[in-house]
Amino acid sequence: MRKPTTVAALTELGRVRLSASFFMRDMLHSEIARVHGLLNAPDNPDLAIEVGTRLCTDLLEPLQARWGPMRIRSAYRSAEVNALGNAMQRAGKNGYNCASNEANAAGHIGDLLDADGCKGATACVVLPALWDAHPEEGGWQVLARWIYENLPYSNLEFFPKYWAFNITWHERPLRRIDSYAEPKGRWVAV
Repeated sequence: MRKPTTVAALTELGRVRLSASFFMRDMLHSEIARVHGLLNAPDNPDLAIEVGTRLCTDLLEPLQARWGPMRIRSAYRSAEVNALGNAMQRAGKNGYNCASNEANAAGHIGDLLDADGCKGATACVVLPALWDAHPEEGGWQVLARWIYENLPYSNLEFFPKYWAFNITWHERPLRRIDSYAEPKGRWVAV
């Protein structure tokens, strides 16, 4: 499949089913792209579909089965969208939270291999039922432990707002958990 450059082609890409509950369209939403009038579509749709399928099948579906409905805040970013987000973040603009393209390769930029030539994909998600059940400081750790014990994730990054978190599937998983929510830092299973 080629990079979509028409509404019809983007519609076709968006209709690709990645798993029982998720479609490629779910992965393509980007506030940065919308605000700046950019097309958030993969240069390599076949690779984005491949890694998106692994992310959804191996990680998002089991999470949703255990914790209930999930909301995807951010998933796939084109290199152009991510680079703009990173430049705006470095310029101190509020609301932009993108790492460099190199750091996001095989992550949010799922159609770009990382420096080691590996594949991966990332989504930032919220599980409303988790927040409702564990809004207390450190409540995100309940989910961190469950994921650690049950899923083949590569890395997780937790955030304070509704315990949103980045979850990454990678062909060479790191098994690393970090948090920007209290308690901040590297999470170690005990």
